[in-house]
Amino acid sequence: MLSEAEVLMDEGKLSEIKKHLLEMRDEVLAESERVYAESQSLGKDGVPDIGDMSSNSYHQEVLMNLSETQRSRVRDIDAALERVDMGVYGLCVRCEEEISPRRMEVRPFSRYCIDCKTEVEKFGE
Repeated sequence: MLSEAEVLMDEGKLSEIKKHLLEMRDEVLAESERVYAESQSLGKDGVPDIGDMSSNSYHQEVLMNLSETQRSRVRDIDAALERVDMGVYGLCVRCEEEISPRRMEVRPFSRYCIDCKTEVEKFGE
């Protein structure tokens, strides 16, 4: 386990990370609103035939699944913001070791290090 001094990032870096996470959150919410508006307009373009109804049903299902993915992403981002506030951002929530900086760069809302993520995917949380 890392010492507290090793875990703490400087305030400037944490502020930058928090800003980036908030921007990501805003983007996901904006996309979610766009998808919702799209789903509301499906099937409202006149008298549909059976092909239109089938296509609209499929598109609504895809949009709803996308919406669940977006909700999950917002929850992940919110959890990362909470870890920033608690001073434990960048630590694996399972083993409490540092998550590689490269992983945090690519996926700034990561909760697990690579090893723990692999275990969670295999065996569940």
